[in-house]
Amino acid sequence: MTPSERPVHTGEERGGPLIITEDERLLDDLLRLCAAAGALPEVAHGPPARKGDWEAPPLVIVGADCAPRMRGAGRRAGVILTGQDADDPAVLRLAVALGAERVLALPDGERWLADRIADAVEGVGPPALTVGVIGGCGGAGASTLSGALAVTAARTGRRTLLVDGDPLGGGLDVLLGGEKEKGLRWPAFAESRGRVACGALAESLPRLHSFRVLSWDRASDVTIPPPAMRAVMAAARRRGGVVVVDLPRRVDAAVTEALAQVDMGLLLVPTELRAVAAAQRVAAGVQKVLGDLRVVARGAPGRHGHGLPPDEIARLMGLPLAGEVPWEAGLLADLSRGVPPGAQVRGPLARFCTAFWERMTESGADGGPASVLGTGRGGGPGRSTRPGAGAKGSADVPRASPAVGRGGGRV
Repeated sequence: MTPSERPVHTGEERGGPLIITEDERLLDDLLRLCAAAGALPEVAHGPPARKGDWEAPPLVIVGADCAPRMRGAGRRAGVILTGQDADDPAVLRLAVALGAERVLALPDGERWLADRIADAVEGVGPPALTVGVIGGCGGAGASTLSGALAVTAARTGRRTLLVDGDPLGGGLDVLLGGEKEKGLRWPAFAESRGRVACGALAESLPRLHSFRVLSWDRASDVTIPPPAMRAVMAAARRRGGVVVVDLPRRVDAAVTEALAQVDMGLLLVPTELRAVAAAQRVAAGVQKVLGDLRVVARGAPGRHGHGLPPDEIARLMGLPLAGEVPWEAGLLADLSRGVPPGAQVRGPLARFCTAFWERMTESGADGGPASVLGTGRGGGPGRSTRPGAGAKGSADVPRASPAVGRGGGRV
């Protein structure tokens, strides 16, 4: 393309993919997929004139018709080869010569390729460490702990998103003193399906205390369809950093979708026998979806050590203990004055949250699930970190040859 023919970029978005083909039908299909992914591509009909035009795009899609002329273009990551037959040995040999990461046939591989284009444009890195908080009984303080975890994560420099997954909880924006802040709430996403752009999601939400919050409005309609929950939670995870989800005790279809995106669940249980009995029923429902569920013991006022010990609560629950949050005498007064939970750095709640995130950092789980969270990703829906795995109409490039180098393997 000549400079005058190149698409104009605003500078606010990451560059789009480079498409190299002379096949008009294939080009039409690829342009349609780019539009669906919100990407602004550049198109060439042969090897780029300048080295930078080949290396700069986040993704290069090469048609099999132009592949033989691309042998001398140099190796780079993020090359997809498209042809009529993904299993054609001649096409696979061309893919190895180019260092392509995947050979893809359309239309079978359209869904995978649209997601791959969107990932490239968004600059997606490791998925967010996603922590769900559930109250073991009514009034346990799950929303307060969720807010404190988000406040603490943001204070320590983590990119943080707080999601209100409890439609009957009154709204986390109210808890944080931001009910009048401009931004979208859950009802705006009720019709979401498929893929939601993670950057656009974050920018559309209210910003409170240095992090983004997805909460509820004051309308009476409090229903979010499961596909919308799945799409929004997947976008939140793709953004990276930390996602904290305040979840209700009852596991319905929408909550099941949210739990499927959670790496670790924290079940908040007051230190009394009746609360433990209630929490056991809650845990039974949550564990059908979430593999990694841990107990947080919540101290009660006036107990002075007479409540159940945290270790005993964990033993009765049959779950690992994530820690104890002692009763914080001034917390309710702080909330009534608009002070968010966890803002008092020396308070018990903030100390627990700080220690929790430090443990995640030490274990290598901060900013993306690691081995410490492996038990929490038990193969449920939405768990795959390899979006192309098993996609029909596509083939991994053989890894036996050293020529595959940087580009080999699935995304």
